[in-house]
Amino acid sequence: MAAIPKLKEKQEGPLRNIVGCSPAIERIKELILHVADTDLNVVISGESGVGKEVVARALYACSHRQRGPFVKVNCAAIPGDLLESELFGYEKGAFTGAERAKPGKFELANGGVIFLDEIGDMPLSLQAKLLQVLQDQEFCRLGGQREIKVDVWVITATNHNLEKDVEEGTFRQDLFYRLSVIKIHIPPLRERKEDIPLLCDYFARIYGLKYGKSDFKFPDRLLGLFLKYHWPGNVRELENYVKRLVVLGDFEEVEREILRFSKVLGEEETTYSERDEFARRISLELARAEQGQVALKEVKKRVVALVEKNS
Repeated sequence: MAAIPKLKEKQEGPLRNIVGCSPAIERIKELILHVADTDLNVVISGESGVGKEVVARALYACSHRQRGPFVKVNCAAIPGDLLESELFGYEKGAFTGAERAKPGKFELANGGVIFLDEIGDMPLSLQAKLLQVLQDQEFCRLGGQREIKVDVWVITATNHNLEKDVEEGTFRQDLFYRLSVIKIHIPPLRERKEDIPLLCDYFARIYGLKYGKSDFKFPDRLLGLFLKYHWPGNVRELENYVKRLVVLGDFEEVEREILRFSKVLGEEETTYSERDEFARRISLELARAEQGQVALKEVKKRVVALVEKNS
């Protein structure tokens, strides 16, 4: 793919949150600039935690739709029987409890972007209606008769292998072809470890400013360990570790933890389920601090207790 002159000037703008110097990340940046103003449907694939939403938001920010809304829907987080009304809205009396009409996410995204995350988890029964909306850019609310026209750019993301899902009959082939006019695949972090130092610095600056620790420095020894680690949770896992280090400064604890979670020195690996539960609890405490629910001092006390209990 030929280099794009606009790429450098965009680095400090809409593309600034796509951090990395690996060839894969550079190709993704170039592809974003190629397709941002085309309105061609895009599917972003990759493992959980690689940054699919970051790429979706960069597409939006680089496009002429940036002044319109960006509406995200997590198809895996909403029960199948509620997803249709969430996407397309409903009229008063459409079902028990529908006391007033409500617009759906497609209406709210009119003139902008709708980002359908985890599209591979959308029920087959709803895929046909989505296909019709993609083809005609119009739909009816549940219980309604009036066709509603919308002008929406559809960007989707998945950690599924959609081609395999099509073969197994869990995803419509016609919908797959309609959605994946442009395919952007984000490799896992373990396949682009040259991005790790830049990501560490990026998150250290963000959370250093957020928590008043602007003098935070990442120790070289820990960075070396990060470069060897497998990162099953990808960029999200790395971000949570950096956030924790900025708040707690517990470098030795994190080093021991990483060694337990890996086979870098031949130590027995902790199961992913144990690791994920521990990381979830740490992230929850840090999220409470971000939201102002708990004082940072109290969060530090709680997290230290969790670390000591897990040691």
